[in-house]
Amino acid sequence: MSELIRFGISMEKELLGRLDQEIVKHGYPNRSEAIRDLVRGQLVELDWSREDEEVAGTVTIIYNHHVRGLSDMLLELQHEHHEMIVSVMHVHLEHDHCLEVMVIKGQAGEARALAGRLIGAKGVKHGKLTITSTGRRLN
Repeated sequence: MSELIRFGISMEKELLGRLDQEIVKHGYPNRSEAIRDLVRGQLVELDWSREDEEVAGTVTIIYNHHVRGLSDMLLELQHEHHEMIVSVMHVHLEHDHCLEVMVIKGQAGEARALAGRLIGAKGVKHGKLTITSTGRRLN
C-alpha cells in the first residue's frame, strides 16, 4: 500500500458545503476518499488527452439492425480492431433495436477514433464513449 501524506486544503464555505452534500449523496465514507476520487477522475481525463497513453473504456451504441449493411459494417470494424476490442456484449432491446457495449483498451487517440467510427455509423441512433483507466497509474 502507498504511503499516505496529509495536506490541507482551503476553500470557500459554500464550495465545501456542496462537496459535503455530494459526499453524502454518493456514499463516500469521508472527504479524503471523495477528493481522491476527484483527483483520479482528473488524471484519467489527462491520460485520454495524450494520444499515445494506454487507456481503457467502453463504447456503447444503440442501433436499428434493419439498416442495410450496418450489422456487417459494425462486425467488420470489430474485426479490423480486434487488438483493441477486449469484449463485446450484444443485447436485443426490441424487434428493431440492439444495444452493443464494447470494452476497449489501447492508445487514447486510436480508441477515440474507433469510437467515433462506431458512433457515427449510419443507423446508429445513439452512442457514447465512456473513458476510464487501465488502473496502472492510479493508486
